[in-house]
Amino acid sequence: MSKITFIGAGSTIFAKNVLGDCMFVSALEGFEFALHDINEKRLKESEQMLLNLAKQYNPSITITATLDRKEALTNAKYVINAIQVGGYEPSTVIDFEIPKKYGLRQTIGDTIGIGGIFRTLRTIPAMLDIANDMEEVCPEAWLLNYTNPMATLTGFMLRYTNIKTIGLCHSVQICTDHLYKALDLDHEGIDEKIAGINHMAWLLEVKKDGKDLYPEIKQRAKEKQAEKHEDMVRFELMNKFGYYVTESSEHNAEYHPYFIKKNYPELIDRFNIPLDEYPRRCIKQINDWEKMRESMVKDTQLSHERSLEYGSRIIEAMETNEPFKFGGNVLNDGGLISNLSRKAVVEVPCVADRNGIIPGYIGELPEQLAALNRTSINTQLLTIEAAVSLKKAHIYQAAMLDPHTSAELSMDDIIAMCDELIEAHGDWLPEYK
Repeated sequence: MSKITFIGAGSTIFAKNVLGDCMFVSALEGFEFALHDINEKRLKESEQMLLNLAKQYNPSITITATLDRKEALTNAKYVINAIQVGGYEPSTVIDFEIPKKYGLRQTIGDTIGIGGIFRTLRTIPAMLDIANDMEEVCPEAWLLNYTNPMATLTGFMLRYTNIKTIGLCHSVQICTDHLYKALDLDHEGIDEKIAGINHMAWLLEVKKDGKDLYPEIKQRAKEKQAEKHEDMVRFELMNKFGYYVTESSEHNAEYHPYFIKKNYPELIDRFNIPLDEYPRRCIKQINDWEKMRESMVKDTQLSHERSLEYGSRIIEAMETNEPFKFGGNVLNDGGLISNLSRKAVVEVPCVADRNGIIPGYIGELPEQLAALNRTSINTQLLTIEAAVSLKKAHIYQAAMLDPHTSAELSMDDIIAMCDELIEAHGDWLPEYK
């Protein structure tokens, strides 16, 4: 029996989306879906939810659940990773509250920035454990990584383990749809080209019937900037650098040194920036889950429609040899984007089929876009270096190279903040020299 293993299956709603989607793939008839989580209660809830879905949509699927990760991984053909190490409490709270003492404010904190750095540092050891288990019990399996920080975790897996890994994110697939809805334009029938790095990939081309649509997009965006809306940072970046970026304004507000500045507090209101957004989302998700649990877990008639998630479609393409095109995160070691580091993870068009995943060659990005990407890549590579070497100096350097952190704090304050963050995380981090 072939197997798909889901690590972090206590994320019930996400497990429903990805594995629920897989139930609609006829090529997966008779597969086992093996669930693993370290939280037994949440694991059992996801198991029951998926048993209900399987009974309704695909009774040929076998659902199993175990607290033993190696058991869940044994003989897996595909592994889906959706872990969050440290959770909202204590780790996300630490990531936000200690920097705030130093005057460093964040919005999401899951990519780069000081929050993204420490999220990487506490997650890479868990990723290494998963990789070690996979190399022992399912060495040929594909790992579909959904866990953030996407670029650093995927980069670590591809550079320091033997596991075939692809990083998957939502931002590429909803980029132009979101843009067109915001500008009251028709999204049907457009052709697009998107490439860059995760959460900072660029809409390089957007056309319809061969016509460049950027002039109209920029004109409408300029008119819309007079009113408050949720995309103001992205529109400002497009205005100044020429291209629309894939990830949301709340994310991009903290990726650059231009928007969240303690000496210019008026920018927060001007660009409608939601400080401390991720902690608010976490609290809301926790509260919402308490209300949703009964219906999600106990409803034997729970409905599901195939979502936009890439996971099931990539697996379907590999099983059927019918190609599927998507935006994926892969190592740039072949120079897919020629003016970015070959150690970087880039987000480029990919095709999945029975041969695996083939990334597309992009060539050079416009130089101003490559420059913006490099500022994130610098921090990403030093963060991986810190996790591998276990040297505090590389943590400090990663933070000092972060655009937002370095624009706000002195080097001495950055080092003091990192030391405080290391101490506060305690056993969530390995010991750094």
